[in-house]
Amino acid sequence: MAYQLVDDCLNEIFEYLKKDKNTLHSCLLVNHHWCNVSVRILWRDIWSYKVIDHNRVESSILSTLFACLPSKSKKILQNNKIFISPPTSKSPLFNYPEFCKVLSINKIHKIVLNDFKPPNNNIKHKLSNNKQPLKYSRKQIVINEIIKMISNQTLKKLIHNNNKYKPNINFNYFSGLINLSELNCNTNLPPDFFYKLSQICHNLQSISIKFYNHDVSNELKELIIMQNNLKSLTLIAFNNSSWENLLPTLTKYSNTITKLHLFNDDDYDYYLPLLSFVKSFSNLQEIIFSLLNFIDFEQLQNTKFPKLKVLKFPDQHPDSEYMIKFLENNGKNLKKFYSCQNGDTFNLSISKFCPNLKSLFISPERISILKTILENCQYLESI
Repeated sequence: MAYQLVDDCLNEIFEYLKKDKNTLHSCLLVNHHWCNVSVRILWRDIWSYKVIDHNRVESSILSTLFACLPSKSKKILQNNKIFISPPTSKSPLFNYPEFCKVLSINKIHKIVLNDFKPPNNNIKHKLSNNKQPLKYSRKQIVINEIIKMISNQTLKKLIHNNNKYKPNINFNYFSGLINLSELNCNTNLPPDFFYKLSQICHNLQSISIKFYNHDVSNELKELIIMQNNLKSLTLIAFNNSSWENLLPTLTKYSNTITKLHLFNDDDYDYYLPLLSFVKSFSNLQEIIFSLLNFIDFEQLQNTKFPKLKVLKFPDQHPDSEYMIKFLENNGKNLKKFYSCQNGDTFNLSISKFCPNLKSLFISPERISILKTILENCQYLESI
């Protein structure tokens, strides 16, 4: 007699595969039972695929989305002479967009531009009313209709870092955006985009912002201020930009933010964003410094973060003197520590000040130093 795992068991197993899209896709093909459970996890964030054959995967995603477009959207496409053949003569097994919890405007824009081929009809060089090539204008219509379809679902995350594409969408009509908990954006987006979001999104828990200049729109500041329980913040400074103009806005969340990730790609002192503001976030549990220079880390060395459990320096690192002092004040509760810094004195300070580590990434130059760390950090599970 054959036995089947109940849905709850299968769901828990498949959750471990949520980042392994290839394996998760294979689960769809086992039987109807596995398909019904795994399809929801696969399509939850369908945009985060990591495969060699990108074109095939993107074409498959686009075909599936086309087949799921509502009648109203299909009518809009037909009125604009956009005719799309479904992948098969059969109706889709599921309403796949219903499973989507992530809307990536970046990926939709990329997939449609790369994979959707509107019919030629000898109009290749004609212009639409907005002075853009008609073929590109038609692609914009397709992009808008797909975004509208997914925006009507109950979404958790919105990704929009595309500076070139401005979706023609009235966000007030899309109930799926009300419960957003994550936003990934940049400072070059139109202020109106942030204004519309600020009218309906008040429960963001995680915000990631890419800075391409020193200016921050008032609308973006207002969007941040309107949030009720912001917990995670990522600030990424590109091309000599800075997050300094946003810092006064963040003071509201000095007690609620528990995760902070800072990134910059410039090591010129003149352009480096300051770090002293980090001191105000007293309840931080995780800090990641992806920086090329630490011009004012000295001001953080004596700051105590009593709840800090994760500390990472994936790229460069501060001076050993400041790092050792920082670990002396904050190493006791650390569970994970990642640093590319070398030196016997620094590595020995880890064994002295971080006894409760479970995960450690360092580069000890001598085996005796590693032995000392293993002896003093007896809770280590990976190194």
